[in-house]
Amino acid sequence: MKKMMNQVEDYVAEGIDGFVGANSNVVKRLKDFPIVVRSHPKEGKVALVSGGGSGHEPAHMGYVGEGMLDAAVCGDIFTSPTPDMIYEAIKAVDTGKGVLLIIKNYTGDVMNFEMAMDMAAMDDIKVASVVVNDDVAVEDSTYTAGRRGVAGTVFVHKIAGALAERGADLDTVARVAQRVIDQVRTMGVATTSCIVPAAGKPHFDIADDEIELGVGIHGEPGVSREKMATSREIVNQLLDHILDDIDYKQHDVAVMINGLSGTPLSELCIMNYDVMKRLESESISIYRTFIGEYMTSLDMAGASITLLRLDDDLKELLDAPTKAVAFH
Repeated sequence: MKKMMNQVEDYVAEGIDGFVGANSNVVKRLKDFPIVVRSHPKEGKVALVSGGGSGHEPAHMGYVGEGMLDAAVCGDIFTSPTPDMIYEAIKAVDTGKGVLLIIKNYTGDVMNFEMAMDMAAMDDIKVASVVVNDDVAVEDSTYTAGRRGVAGTVFVHKIAGALAERGADLDTVARVAQRVIDQVRTMGVATTSCIVPAAGKPHFDIADDEIELGVGIHGEPGVSREKMATSREIVNQLLDHILDDIDYKQHDVAVMINGLSGTPLSELCIMNYDVMKRLESESISIYRTFIGEYMTSLDMAGASITLLRLDDDLKELLDAPTKAVAFH
């Protein structure tokens, strides 16, 4: 294992401090906790809290900032933050208008965020939650009852965050966040495994000429292990699953080509070229495209494709400005 780190036990904490130090005009660390909050919070608005296990950077701390999240809670690598951590984040950002928790659908995350909600309720803090389950690959997978929450979570952060910034109430922000969840789908592919620092070896075995279709962001198995193919063949297989799951025809969509961390930008752009051609053939109009690393898996090579069906209101919220450093 070759990683630019010091001690394994300091991996997450030092990463947080390094990120905050580079972006102190936007974010700060909540003292004594692995929690990133806005440097300049806005009073009188619904607060958004998300998070989960570390190792998915820039998610989730990269999405803290004006127009997106108010706090991100950073668990250990691929490990949900504890209820106490989430509760501290809720208390830190609540301004009296309520807090929305945006949870990726992993068993530990759902359980711990719900426990934190109960703790906040005892303090008379109004909290609502939504659970993102955009991965079309598999049901009831490793770590998950039901579908996994993956890169589509970033669109939920963006649109709900823009609405909260405008002063919408908690019920409205939660309802629109759920509308995004209902209309966003993702599927990914891995060409290599990732290496968890504490393990020091690949998370799963995969041959040099193989790919894992439908892989999860923790390296969970997908729908099939297949031989390496062209970008066009891989993209079409991913889109087959996505387009079979929801009707995007005659709709405008936002596209996200998300690198899992070890894939060059040039290859993500080639994938996007193939996505463009396929969607054109399906009479699906692309409104905006996002290419880059938004929801990664440590050093895994691979990518995911996300489609979000848009209406005029969602377009406006997607286009609204944000100071979160990782949304570009």
